[in-house]
Amino acid sequence: MTTWSVVKDDSREKRRRELLPRISLLACLGLVVVSLGVALSPQTPEEPAEPPFSEQARSAALAETMRLRAAGEQLSQSPSADGQPAVARTVSLLTSQAQALLVPGLAEPGASPRTGNDTTSTAPAAAASAASASGSAAAPASGPASSAAVPASGPASSAAVPASAAALAQELAASASQRLADAAVADGGMARLLAAVGTAQLLQASALAAAAGAPAPDVPDPAAPQPSAPQPSGVCPSASASPSPVGASAGNDPVPASLPAALAATVETELETVYGYQVALTRLSGEAAAPASEQLARHEALATGAEALSRMNCAPIPPREAGYTMAPGFLASPSAGLGGLEASALPVYGDLVALSDGETRQWAISGLVGAARRTAIWGADAGALPGLAADPDTFPELP
Repeated sequence: MTTWSVVKDDSREKRRRELLPRISLLACLGLVVVSLGVALSPQTPEEPAEPPFSEQARSAALAETMRLRAAGEQLSQSPSADGQPAVARTVSLLTSQAQALLVPGLAEPGASPRTGNDTTSTAPAAAASAASASGSAAAPASGPASSAAVPASGPASSAAVPASAAALAQELAASASQRLADAAVADGGMARLLAAVGTAQLLQASALAAAAGAPAPDVPDPAAPQPSAPQPSGVCPSASASPSPVGASAGNDPVPASLPAALAATVETELETVYGYQVALTRLSGEAAAPASEQLARHEALATGAEALSRMNCAPIPPREAGYTMAPGFLASPSAGLGGLEASALPVYGDLVALSDGETRQWAISGLVGAARRTAIWGADAGALPGLAADPDTFPELP
């Protein structure tokens, strides 16, 4: 090889070695620029997940209850308004209901919880109380939320204020109808709370209209579906001949909340109520005897319906008793005794609402409304949340 060829090869190798550090430096600079561009470019925020149906229904119920409460307060301040005492009672009822629907940690209806950890909480104070008493692990209602009534939404000030007590009664009944429709498909504990709110609003709407001298609101009570045919023989799993009494066991411990236990309690409650009406009819006379006779037939049908639902849900049916022990003073004041019997059925139906779904829950909601109406007929108080055992003193304050 010639000398000039060796020199030429050495020059090329030297230039190659000089270029490598420059190329490496340029590559590093390029990576830095790209990484800075990615870090500085704004990221598209993720859209928040849509709240579950139960939370939407709770939020809608709270907003509408607050709106109706504000309307009632305005009417109560008008000296020319009719039915003033009934309007004041309506405001008091709506206040308790709004407190029960208010999730702790919310600044106002529709706001997000201040904790920042859960924006879809469905455990207001009253719902938590209902869930602990009736089993919050109940299966959710069957069917998607889209197939059910869509909860009313919008700010509380979006609708005009009712101009009279009669108009307020109509809107109160419409709100009750929506709450009961939402209760049919909400989760267990929330379904019980919504059913309680709707039931009380429905009763108060009738009372408010009567006090204002107006016709009763044209919103019908929820219809009770006829129980489907029982399961064919061999389909249901084997069960004991009769369940332990609800609320007690051999060791005096509470029976775990379940649909079979709730159905058994409903059957026993209706049979005891039938017995109570039979005893009361021997002491009632005049105008009180006719409605008592009608309600006796109604309770006999309810007992039969509860037994049919038990068979449909493969739940054991408790045996019928020969008789029941009535409360002291029942014979002396049978009308008040019947009111107490009807009121004692409210939490039983509330349990069944929370622990059931489908047509069983629809039947339970209808039974809750019927029991509350009969409670009022006999002069007893169904309360602001019929079927829900909760202390209003524990509810959060309104904002």
